[in-house]
Amino acid sequence: MCDICSSPDKTYKVEIEGTILNVCDRCASFGKVLAKVKPEMAEKKKKKLEKAAALEAEFKARKETETIQIITPNYPVLIKNAREKIGLKQEELAKKIAEKESVIHKMESGSMAPGIPLARKLEKFLRISIVENIEMEPEGGASDKKKISDGLTIGDMMRIK
Repeated sequence: MCDICSSPDKTYKVEIEGTILNVCDRCASFGKVLAKVKPEMAEKKKKKLEKAAALEAEFKARKETETIQIITPNYPVLIKNAREKIGLKQEELAKKIAEKESVIHKMESGSMAPGIPLARKLEKFLRISIVENIEMEPEGGASDKKKISDGLTIGDMMRIK
């Protein structure tokens, strides 16, 4: 295939302004012909391009999902009930999992959500489940790239003089 006009005709290796290109008969007049490209070489290149195009089409067609981990909204109740069920005070639980007592208190009161690593530690020790895996499908189309915010933007808050 010609690097200049994309013609599928026989190609030649030609030097045009210091650059070596594979071009057709018509475009070969723009530079110095170095060699004729062998047809089997062009066929191999064509097969590689077809294979790459097929892989790209398969990749686009395949719906890929993204897994997001979130903390369940009722984590304070779950943590407190599990701790009380095994008969531990907040201070004792904190020592067992190597955290501060204030962290345990804040989580049980709902004023602080645990991060995923701490939540995993609590799940393992208390034998509960507070991390949920949610699979999100990608939103399709180029128009989805630009999201319109429902809230205020910086431009909304600026005063123009």
